[in-house]
Amino acid sequence: MPLVITSSTTRGRGRPAVLAAAAARGLLGGLAGAAAMTASQRVERAVTGRPASHVPGRTLLLLAGRSPSDTDRPAAATLAMVVATSAALGALRGVWRASGLLRVRADVAQTVTRIVVDQTLENATGAGAPPRTWRSGEGVVEVLHAVVAAVATGAVVERLVDPVLESRRGTSSH
Repeated sequence: MPLVITSSTTRGRGRPAVLAAAAARGLLGGLAGAAAMTASQRVERAVTGRPASHVPGRTLLLLAGRSPSDTDRPAAATLAMVVATSAALGALRGVWRASGLLRVRADVAQTVTRIVVDQTLENATGAGAPPRTWRSGEGVVEVLHAVVAAVATGAVVERLVDPVLESRRGTSSH
């Protein structure tokens, strides 16, 4: 059911309540994005023979104060990191949608945000290497999976959240 502002949803609560509801619904979209990205990664690895990356899991363990080695393959932590990041981005996507950032622009924004968040956490913790050091083609694969997550997230968020807070202020002057 789309998020619709009525006098009952805004009475005494206003924009913060609407944004919180949009974020909560967006989180559901983020979970769909995590599922789609995980599925696309499995299909891609089956086709290309590329091994699974455990960098997200090692990143999560490092953030939690643990010290995984480069040979650790923490599958549960990797899945948890993918799901947590996707859920957080889904919540943000819900806020974007309620505020009027829609469709392809939101897909692009989410894709870029996903890559920036992943790379920041992975490189800041020392779990990952900067993209410029990756083997040829790895960056393309990462972007494609981030796009899959963004499109899947958007498909759900666009059904659950209406752009009810979209403003027309500032369109003719700044």
